[in-house]
Amino acid sequence: MHFKKRLFTAAGAITVIALSVAASLPQQREEPKLVNLKVFPKNIPYRVLDHQMDVWSASLGVRCNFCHAQNEQTHRMDFASDSKPEQQAARDMFVMMGKINKKFFGAKKDSLDMMAVTGVNCNTCHHGVAHPELKLPEEHHGPGGPPPGGPGASPPGGGN
Repeated sequence: MHFKKRLFTAAGAITVIALSVAASLPQQREEPKLVNLKVFPKNIPYRVLDHQMDVWSASLGVRCNFCHAQNEQTHRMDFASDSKPEQQAARDMFVMMGKINKKFFGAKKDSLDMMAVTGVNCNTCHHGVAHPELKLPEEHHGPGGPPPGGPGASPPGGGN
């Protein structure tokens, strides 16, 4: 009988410990419901969309609030809001990138209807800058300089 009492006490202690450990572990959260998806597939998993947003953020050197507005009541990001024009610009750029990759790089879509292989991405142009500067190549004159008739060329027959 003494053995059964000790066994019962030990089992109870193990149960209490197991329950306290389980309570201290992070609970698996339900994924947020994704709304107002206009260029991403409607069935995209949250983790995939979140990763894509992280890639865009790093490529432009910005944070979420660059494209997404804050809800005035909750003071949290309102990812579904279309109030910032940067969000539509990002959508337009994403569509443009997909067209470029499909037309010029033969990119195919994966099972989530996303481009599986790409030739260009946001970082191709942005390099961590939100508004990349348009840069033109410098003019070089010398061997193999500009074609005849270009700026600074003498008119046929020597001019005058």
